[in-house]
Amino acid sequence: MSRNTRSTPGQRPRRQAKAPPVTPRLLLLNKPFDVLTQFADADGRATLKAYVEVPGVYPAGRLDRDSEGLLLLTNDGQLQARIADPRHKLPKTYWAQVEGTPGEEQLQRLRQGVDLNDGPTLPAEARLLAEPPALWERDPPVRFRKSVPTAWIELTIREGRNRQVRRMTAAVGLPTLRLVRVRIGPWTLDDLAPGAWREVPAQL
Repeated sequence: MSRNTRSTPGQRPRRQAKAPPVTPRLLLLNKPFDVLTQFADADGRATLKAYVEVPGVYPAGRLDRDSEGLLLLTNDGQLQARIADPRHKLPKTYWAQVEGTPGEEQLQRLRQGVDLNDGPTLPAEARLLAEPPALWERDPPVRFRKSVPTAWIELTIREGRNRQVRRMTAAVGLPTLRLVRVRIGPWTLDDLAPGAWREVPAQL
């Protein structure tokens, strides 16, 4: 039998208590290599669940399974959209270890934009790093060809296409061996260890 909840004459109807507002949160995570940018996987692959136990947060954007570095997570839908939506063109900076020795012509092609199979990219910022960046050892290590030199370049893009940085470097003859994202907009990886995270003010 259903319960009659109608109020009697002169009696005010009961108001349902409103849930307290959720405090916006923003986490900076150093995503390790070979970890999916999601919290569950039917195939049993490594996910963010092993590193972030904060309820209600989800990735603002993606980072490929075979890439490492900065990933933002938030529980604020509007902030997530501002970070992840390509229309805002939030700059993202990567350090890419490439096969070969980059020449100025190749770097200039990256700066001007590269023709990919889904259209030309926007102009990017690209420079050769004089010294390898001080990074953690990757597990498993990168496989090198002893007969081919490698170098590190810094690349800043303002798009979010699938595997864009890897496709851009390959298009100019510099296949990427290792890729680490170090900055998204105003947020930087700094000294976060792989798998570690820190919380920052949830604003942009």
